[in-house]
Amino acid sequence: MSPVRASTQVLVVGGGPIGLASAIEARLSGLDTVVVEPRVGVIDKACGEGLMPGAIPALYRLGVQPRGFPLRGIDYRDGRRSAQHRFAAGNGLGVRRTTLHAALRGRAEELGVRFVTDRVNAIEQDASGVTASGIRAEWLLAADGLHSTVARLTGLHRVAPQPRRRYGLRRHYAVDPWSDLIEVHWTPLGEIYVTPTGDGVVGLALLAKRGVRFDDALAAAPELAERVRGLEPATQLRGAGPLRQNTRARTSGRVLLVGDASGYVDALTGEGIRIGLEQARAAVDAAVVADPARYETAWREVTRDFRRLTGTLVRLATSPARRLIVPMSSVAPGLFDGAVERLAR
Repeated sequence: MSPVRASTQVLVVGGGPIGLASAIEARLSGLDTVVVEPRVGVIDKACGEGLMPGAIPALYRLGVQPRGFPLRGIDYRDGRRSAQHRFAAGNGLGVRRTTLHAALRGRAEELGVRFVTDRVNAIEQDASGVTASGIRAEWLLAADGLHSTVARLTGLHRVAPQPRRRYGLRRHYAVDPWSDLIEVHWTPLGEIYVTPTGDGVVGLALLAKRGVRFDDALAAAPELAERVRGLEPATQLRGAGPLRQNTRARTSGRVLLVGDASGYVDALTGEGIRIGLEQARAAVDAAVVADPARYETAWREVTRDFRRLTGTLVRLATSPARRLIVPMSSVAPGLFDGAVERLAR
């Protein structure tokens, strides 16, 4: 057995937004908490950076209020048609990933979360605890992202089907926002999400199959390309993926998978942060009562709509019916509004 250099009640592997949220939840429940993360400083990631309305009160409950740009709805566009829905449950928020991370990290430090700079390469567990990176804990919450090492070490990772595995690319431009809606431009090459983030930039995030170039997809959305024509990118192109990740289960003994590490469908509906925040709360609740099976049940309930609606939309988006998504959304607004609002809660 590896030597133990420290002990805690909750060990969180991964210091991204959901790992930090898990640590904050644990401290709010009175549990001693350590976060293990190999990266230092503020962590960035290629993502759409739009928080759905349901994520805002979840962050406020943690004591986190990041600065951002109010988002009042979704606008699907294909160059000829537009289908818009304004959120009934309150505004969303466009927030730079780095801004969100800094706010969560500050709150975790304020609550006394301890941080260890290390990479988890092995896990040992028995009936009473888990050891990783030389730290003995009663519970380990793995929030180490799409390519979760913990999911693989515990045998929980399951290879996802290849045909619908997609990737994300993101770049920012220094330009004033032209809309208070999250625009989703549907092109033949992929979907481009346009999100103002309240710091003088607008983020463009592409979701597409492997090999699609960002500039080619942007050129396939002439209206959007014209908006940023002649502008120098404010940030470098950043990528992430593959987005589709499957797991056999979300728990293994005293190890619980949280956020993207627990399985992910696609970023198409922008639900990653909201779902992850709910998972973090459910995972800590299960640890408090020492009942991992409770988390498995809660995970299925929390992610049910996301898995069903996003899965259906991704199947359409990766089929010949893709070109019909915006036309169908514009002629059947009730169906479009209902789906968006259900995911926005």
